[in-house]
Amino acid sequence: MFGMKVLMLGWEFPPYKTGGLGTACYGLTKGLSKLGVDISFVIPKSPKPVSNSFLNLLNAKVNEGLDYSHIHPFFIDSNLLPYSSIDPKTGKRLDRISIRGSKSDSFYGSNLLEEVYIYGEKVKWLSKELDFDLIHAHDWMTYPAGIKVKEASGKKLILHIHATEFDRTGGHPNQSVYNIEKEGFERCDSIVAVSNYTKQVVIEKYGIPESKVKVLHNAVDVKDKVYQRDKRPIKIFSKDHIVLFLGRLTIQKGPEYFLDAAKKVLEFEPNTKFFIAGSGDMMQQMMEKAVHLGISDKVFFTGFLTGEDIDRIYKRADVYVMPSVSEPFGITPLEAMANGTPTVISKQSGVSEILKNTLTVDFWDIDEMTNKIVALLRYKTLQHTLSKHGFFEVKKITWDSRAEECKKIYEEVLGIS
Repeated sequence: MFGMKVLMLGWEFPPYKTGGLGTACYGLTKGLSKLGVDISFVIPKSPKPVSNSFLNLLNAKVNEGLDYSHIHPFFIDSNLLPYSSIDPKTGKRLDRISIRGSKSDSFYGSNLLEEVYIYGEKVKWLSKELDFDLIHAHDWMTYPAGIKVKEASGKKLILHIHATEFDRTGGHPNQSVYNIEKEGFERCDSIVAVSNYTKQVVIEKYGIPESKVKVLHNAVDVKDKVYQRDKRPIKIFSKDHIVLFLGRLTIQKGPEYFLDAAKKVLEFEPNTKFFIAGSGDMMQQMMEKAVHLGISDKVFFTGFLTGEDIDRIYKRADVYVMPSVSEPFGITPLEAMANGTPTVISKQSGVSEILKNTLTVDFWDIDEMTNKIVALLRYKTLQHTLSKHGFFEVKKITWDSRAEECKKIYEEVLGIS
């Protein structure tokens, strides 16, 4: 039997992650390892060594012997950092918050584009010491590295697209990032999109042939979970409903629509608290918006959550809302449903393609979003039905099954029957 070896490139991997990208990489690689796929996963850098039982996790460490002078012409936007927002009214970029939490906490350089290209040089150098059959690169930050390794090794390259620049910026793409994505899509051997929604964006916005793009939906790991709707309230809110938003505070995720809906929900259900869990460049703006709407006493900002705190807040919520403006997939509804929490999700999301036991709404339709939140708060039968059926639905959406699909894509690219 062919022992497949994959060089996988990613910008984050647990425990060093900030969102769904790291979660998806972890789940997929763990599933692939069970199928006998040998994975070397290269991240830019980690504060300390990380051991992992199912893959070889490597750092693209600093190598003083490499010459980076030729990459400086690419430094068009010195303030470019990932997962930030564009103000739709002015078209200007909001304050940038790094994927790593602060602008000063850099891997190699003074800005993200510099780091992306230096990472590419380091991975190219590192790949010479590794044995692999193909390259699998996740999201645009690793595409230049994937291209360099493809050129140096002659091996096939698969690009995994978790979000396009159109998703991240509300339709105002940074030209430098768009160019990186487009070049990658054109030069790779196959593209993996996390949804049909994303596949269409790649085809229409980047001019890529449909035959080149495969769809591989994300999943969630809930094997060990048992259905138990935990309704123990947070003590200070014992008489209140809790409605939750969890995600990056960027335009892509639609937190402003969540607050607009919160204002209207309170007209019908005044004993409701709204939790916003996450961080991002819109944090200050959302705090000010809550004050402007006159609901600041009903809205609570938890900041970025990790580990058990995430499951705990899902369990405490009566309703989880994902009002994303443009969501390639959206793992958080799966996580909420895995904790027995009923969900209201944007129709403009990839995850809406595969879920049945959820309520969907156009992100901009505040009235309908309000109606569905209120219905779940008021009608316990509806809440219980979506909670229980949703839990058992996501139990079937596993990373093991996605890994099997991914391996078939590998085999197709490599020409293995």
